[in-house]
Amino acid sequence: MKLTEMNHKIWHFFNEILAIPRASKHEEQIRQYIVDFAEKRHLSYQIDAIGNVVVRKPAAKGKEHLPIVILQSHMDMVCEKNADVQHDFSRDGIQHYIDGDWLKAQGTTLGADNGIGVAIELYLLDSEKSFGELECLFTVDEETGLTGASNIAKNLLKGKRMINLDSEDIDEIFIGSAGGVDTIASIEIEKEQPSKPYFFFQASVLGLLGGHSGDDINKGRANANLLLFNYLKELREACGDVRIITIDGGNLRNAIPREATILCAVPFAAKETARVILNCFIAEMEESECKLEKGFEMTLGSESSLDYITSKTFSDNLINAICNCPNGVISMSKDFENLVQTSTNLASIKIKGDKVVISTSQRSSLDVEKEEISTKVARNFIDKGFGVKHENNYSGWYPNIHSKLLEDAIEAFKETQGKNPRVRSIHAGLECGLFIEKYPDLDIISVGPTILNVHSPQEQLSISSVENFLRFLERILNKEC
Repeated sequence: MKLTEMNHKIWHFFNEILAIPRASKHEEQIRQYIVDFAEKRHLSYQIDAIGNVVVRKPAAKGKEHLPIVILQSHMDMVCEKNADVQHDFSRDGIQHYIDGDWLKAQGTTLGADNGIGVAIELYLLDSEKSFGELECLFTVDEETGLTGASNIAKNLLKGKRMINLDSEDIDEIFIGSAGGVDTIASIEIEKEQPSKPYFFFQASVLGLLGGHSGDDINKGRANANLLLFNYLKELREACGDVRIITIDGGNLRNAIPREATILCAVPFAAKETARVILNCFIAEMEESECKLEKGFEMTLGSESSLDYITSKTFSDNLINAICNCPNGVISMSKDFENLVQTSTNLASIKIKGDKVVISTSQRSSLDVEKEEISTKVARNFIDKGFGVKHENNYSGWYPNIHSKLLEDAIEAFKETQGKNPRVRSIHAGLECGLFIEKYPDLDIISVGPTILNVHSPQEQLSISSVENFLRFLERILNKEC
């Protein structure tokens, strides 16, 4: 079955969205699609200076007394793919398929985060059902910096109730989220002529689960960058000399790295040592760090010799900095059970020009702890001779347990789902806190259908949860203020 063959009209809109390239900072096509949608239906819309779009739908007859509700989702998606998949996110649509109750992509992220939120808004704007006035907000560049929410125009919105559609479990209502900051370290590559023969080889970590660097950080998932460099550290201890030539590890700041590849060299006499250490390391990791990683794989292959190597000082500093970098959960919340309070993710290691650039991201529901861990990460790199800068610093969203919108949402959930929802805060960067900075009177909750493994090619959307979620959301929209 194809999406276009499914009964509910929501799938018509989501199918069209899947065909539109919408990488972060490149939302032009999806924004034009939304504008065309609004113009075709004679709905008013407005685009602010940063590129956010709001489309307004007047209240239906007899529903004018209901409060204006702002529905909000982001237009961009995380663009991750498996190494063996040919896909250009700048021009290719998402190839998808149905597997039972799950909608999946073929080797790439699906983009249900947050494409299904966009589709839900379009469905409600197109619907003939009766609601109060709707303001449907579509923001840019949520995934790589919360840019749209940070720079939203102060006069763009009229409503005082906002429902963010960027959560990923139909049974949960979110009322708080973490703040974050990116810490970026870089160091110049130092090359030299080898004074003796070296064995050049490529080592790779493949097949890890990856996932969201906030919501999945406490789920025991391995970090490909750390695995690869911990292997190099053990190899260095065995042979005394490891030179790093190139490195390509991880990708996005908000994704736990699934894959990493490095080209390096050891003295030729240590050729077999590299293989022996690798085999021992794999066995050790399968019993510890990678117990949950069913697809975990490490490979080693010889490469042609180069006429240069990198300096020992450079390589040693890089190995030491990576292996000593804090990663994972730093502290747990004392107020919410099983909620991570503070964490850090060693997201990517790339060669950019004549430098190695390392991107990390820190999250916390407490600004003071966010600053503490970002400072600790920065100090680790500075001590090894790296330059460091901080980017994309944003505050968290503090829970309002007395929210009237929350009260209505809980009631609507029980009425449509026949059970109580879980009300919680999330260890991820939602846009809600940034909206409150610009619109302090907003009453906000975050909800959504069920999506698993976001920010990875294993992302999948529950079809039944989308249709159940719409019944829940429509009930909220008809609640009296």
